[in-house]
Amino acid sequence: MPSRQSGRRGAGTEPGVGAPTSAGRGGGSGAGAEAERIHNRIAVLRTERGVSRRQLAEALGVHYQTVGYLERGEYNPSLHLALRIARYFEVPVEVVFSTEPFPRIGS
Repeated sequence: MPSRQSGRRGAGTEPGVGAPTSAGRGGGSGAGAEAERIHNRIAVLRTERGVSRRQLAEALGVHYQTVGYLERGEYNPSLHLALRIARYFEVPVEVVFSTEPFPRIGS
């Protein structure tokens, strides 16, 4: 997996986005790591609006892979990036991000 790790470094132009967080796969352990996880609805919002990862990344000024890492919970966004994502979708930040898991659609 070293080649994938090297691809992550500097994947986005946003400060704080290029380095893996303990919330990512293989990072941290136990309840502490789960407590740090930031859940998001980026993929749901993108799909609802017909926006590709590349389109969102371009609008945000980050690499398209960064959007994928954010969607999968491999990175926690900086506050600045989280606010820009919410502004892009024209919703409050808490509609996009939460410290608690979002209910499954259809539940």
